Amino acid sequence: MAAAKSGDTVRIHYTGTLGDGTQFDSSEGRDPLEFPLGGGQVIPGFDDAVTGMSVGDQKTVTIEPDDAYGQRHEQLVQQVPRNTLPENIDPAVGMQLQSQSPDGQIMNLVIVEVEEESITLDANHPLSGQALTFEIELVEIA
Repeated sequence: MAAAKSGDTVRIHYTGTLGDGTQFDSSEGRDPLEFPLGGGQVIPGFDDAVTGMSVGDQKTVTIEPDDAYGQRHEQLVQQVPRNTLPENIDPAVGMQLQSQSPDGQIMNLVIVEVEEESITLDANHPLSGQALTFEIELVEIA
């Protein structure tokens, strides 16, 4: 039976959980996730986990932060004056915003604290700094 290799398009079902067992994502009830192996569309550790699997194979793998969404960087958490937000936005903890960096890159931000005169924004990926466990089933190699 053929093993998945870089360049193959694969379809997988998966469930992702954190160290405490909290499920953060799953393909359950949806079509399988389809992506080209080695194409940079998924985190590196996920590519590595699927490489070598054959159709019907199932496995559980834990991916460390460096092969997932990276380490948390405290310099990506910043307090800014509340009046820097557009007037039509009523900030709340957990609200997601987007900003553009000076080089034109879009940054996703999450409000983590709201005070009378300021808000604290976090530009880290929500899963950064965490080991991620995935249950993976390879459904198809195209």
